[in-house]
Amino acid sequence: MKIRGFRIELGEIDARLAKHPAVHEAVVTAREDVPGDKRLVAYYTLAAGQPSVDIDSLRRHLQEKLPEYMVPAVYVALDKLPLTPNGKLDRKALPAPDADALIRRGYEAPQGETEIALAQIWADLLKVEQVGRHDHFFELGGHSLLAVSLIGHMRQAGLSVDVQVLFSQPTLAALAAAVGGGREIVVPANAIPASCEHITPDMLPLVSLDPSAIEQIVAKVPGGAANVQDIYPLAPLQEGILYHHLSAGEGDPYVLHALFTVPDRQRLDAFAEALQRVIDRHDILRTAVLWQGLDEPVQVVWRQARLQCEALAFDPRAGDVASQLKERFDSRHSRLDVTRAPLMQLVFAEDEARQRWVAMLRFHHMALDHTALEVVRHEIQVHLLGQAAQLGSPVPYRNYVAQARLGGCREEHEAFFRDMLCDIDEPTLPFGLQDVQGDGHSIEEATRVLSPALSLRLRARARQLGVSAASLVHLAWAQVLGKVSGKQEVVFGTVLMGRMQGGEGADRALGMFINTLPLRVAVGGQGVRAGVKATHARLTALLGHEHASLALAQRCSGVAAPTPLFSALLNYRHSAVASVSEETALAWQGIETLGGEERTNYPLTLNVDDLGEGFSLNVQVNAEVGAMRVCAYMEAALEHLLQALEQNPEAPLSGLSILPADEREQLLVAFNDTLLDYPQQQTVHGLFEAQVERTPDALAVVHGGRRLTYRELNQQANRLAHALRKQGVQPDSRVGICVERGAEMVVGLLAILKAGGGYVPLDPAYPVERIAYMLQDSAPAAVLAQAATQALLAGVSVPVINLDQGTWQDESVQNPEVPGLTSAHLAYLIYTSGSTGLPKGVMIEHRNTVNFLSWAHAAFDHAALQADTNPVGAGLLAMASDQAVQDSRASSLASQLLVSRLTPRQRR
Repeated sequence: MKIRGFRIELGEIDARLAKHPAVHEAVVTAREDVPGDKRLVAYYTLAAGQPSVDIDSLRRHLQEKLPEYMVPAVYVALDKLPLTPNGKLDRKALPAPDADALIRRGYEAPQGETEIALAQIWADLLKVEQVGRHDHFFELGGHSLLAVSLIGHMRQAGLSVDVQVLFSQPTLAALAAAVGGGREIVVPANAIPASCEHITPDMLPLVSLDPSAIEQIVAKVPGGAANVQDIYPLAPLQEGILYHHLSAGEGDPYVLHALFTVPDRQRLDAFAEALQRVIDRHDILRTAVLWQGLDEPVQVVWRQARLQCEALAFDPRAGDVASQLKERFDSRHSRLDVTRAPLMQLVFAEDEARQRWVAMLRFHHMALDHTALEVVRHEIQVHLLGQAAQLGSPVPYRNYVAQARLGGCREEHEAFFRDMLCDIDEPTLPFGLQDVQGDGHSIEEATRVLSPALSLRLRARARQLGVSAASLVHLAWAQVLGKVSGKQEVVFGTVLMGRMQGGEGADRALGMFINTLPLRVAVGGQGVRAGVKATHARLTALLGHEHASLALAQRCSGVAAPTPLFSALLNYRHSAVASVSEETALAWQGIETLGGEERTNYPLTLNVDDLGEGFSLNVQVNAEVGAMRVCAYMEAALEHLLQALEQNPEAPLSGLSILPADEREQLLVAFNDTLLDYPQQQTVHGLFEAQVERTPDALAVVHGGRRLTYRELNQQANRLAHALRKQGVQPDSRVGICVERGAEMVVGLLAILKAGGGYVPLDPAYPVERIAYMLQDSAPAAVLAQAATQALLAGVSVPVINLDQGTWQDESVQNPEVPGLTSAHLAYLIYTSGSTGLPKGVMIEHRNTVNFLSWAHAAFDHAALQADTNPVGAGLLAMASDQAVQDSRASSLASQLLVSRLTPRQRR
């Protein structure tokens, strides 16, 4: 939302607040006293004679008049509003709110040592001065990333807790009561001593390896056993990534990169040296992955691992150096050797034309997740500034692996996922996308930033409901997937941070902590508010299983491998944009980012960046689907979800739309703008008769050696039509026609129409039983036949006219006059195949057929019909011939379109 529009809304809140009987003047403004935490703050003065006013009273007054996102969270009472010398409001002089200005759930002081200690941790993290025992973590501005820090601070204070309690019962009192319920394990120490020359199985408490396997591993490490710091298994998501690495063939979707430029080689060497010092600090950056000849893959931490740096030379005539570098190391055909540490590579080339160096840092996702990359960037900055002494002790990645491998109960994981997924027997495949092992070659990417107004409403509604903003985002994504996959129960992958139960220091550790697990969300008939609560509850429950493997989860569903359980992914991540300090600018001076690449193997990925104040959507999907299109769906889903929560929270989720306004207009208006000027009162045979008047001697029918001009065809049809009239045929009468394909068939069709009837095609190839049923069902006034087909009509009780002979050829050649015949009368009756039961007849009017023929004439090349002055007339003959002898299973395209595009008068 632009500032002007935001001021207009604030002015409306001012006016509403000023109407409270206890308020004299009021002004509302958006403040950000804590970076990344922007809130609406209301300042007010009391009316004369009013000693005070309850803050809850002010809030309830505004809630009755305004949507939730416009209701301030903070209220500050002033003796008078500050003014400038010109008498206008001085917004800069409005004081920062104190703790008493916050909306609270009836403040009650913390009780006992645990609540008091916990309250102080909350106050420090959430930047509030006072926390009551009934205050709510998410209402005070908490989110999942702060939850990781909270758990870490609690560990440091000796307070162990099950992280699920924080999300399911997020009040201070409830969390304090659950202290002591955590299930963290004691991580066994690394038993490999420095300068060890021989590693034995008892030195490896996190993995079971026999001596021969250890020798095999050590043989692949430069420097042998002396260079092996530790050996332990892979974490859950590392196992999945390794699988895709092995199955990818030529390329690897999990080789990521950051592309940047530096002004000279000296600056590049400084960057490389700073990165090397970060590698020296962290074990995960000195890790190789081995699997060949082993019972299970392991990761081996080297004591020393040098960053591989490679200088390249490119021909400037072949294009931009940066483009050539990206093409050379495109992850679709380029890989990293994951059996050697570090899982990083720095490649670079001089760009003489621009007097710079272009560099690409390549790294494998098995070593780093999004949060870890931020830590690496920070530590590089610290080393570039020469401030390495400020860094704390690194947190070993083995601590997380121990928590993930030893702290979980496989039986509990299986029970949870079986309860959630056992009745899911079909995958959720949005847009029909199923390839979860692709190399990303057809993936396009788009980013869309949500408006400030929508972001503010999202946060306000999440706080009001006592859930995280991530819960609302997950429900909106489920709605998108439900609409594009046609399901009311959807399953998609959600990326869990993996740090909630990752052990002490997990919030600042490097490594691959994240894990992808399935989430089932119902988007059917339940109410919107209930849907939010259910989604939040399921996400909360999922946190207790964040270390389970995806393979285990899928086995608990009814979807059998290799079919994927889901093909869409949601990655909700906190990416608050910090202000760039002078120190930061100095550290990165001359280093400019050109871009990067983060990919997954999933064909549809939504990354939601929580920027602290706003939100950004990033979609990666097949180019045919369109990444920006999916972004628009997601934004619309959020808008309609919030609108429903604000106005009608009991409305069913299934009734909410995901369509943005422009696509809705396209679908409902533009695609249905099919108005065509055509002769609405004209009949089919009327079109033909008009053609006869224009080109009587033009050739109309050719069959074998027989040829009929338009005049001859018209005269023959008129004779037969007069005969049919004498048999009682009138408008809407049905007349069967059972003849072989040929000129007589065309004569018969036209004659039936000219007599005012509607023809019923009876293919001589039909079984006798089907023909008998159609005759009984259609109740024709007469039937046209030939000598070769009369035997198929045995027992018919209506007149049968033989086209091969008879007195009808003596009738008049003049066009018959049929009183009352209009384009609304029956033209023909076409029968379904009967594959699901008895055939059913569909009655088509003249105007339907004329409408279709007019459209066909406009839509297709005239010459494709007939190179004369009236393609419609010729097209009629071709279409009529097909319809006379085929049922709707194999009938002409015209018949099928008429049935699907137009509303028939009657279905028998």
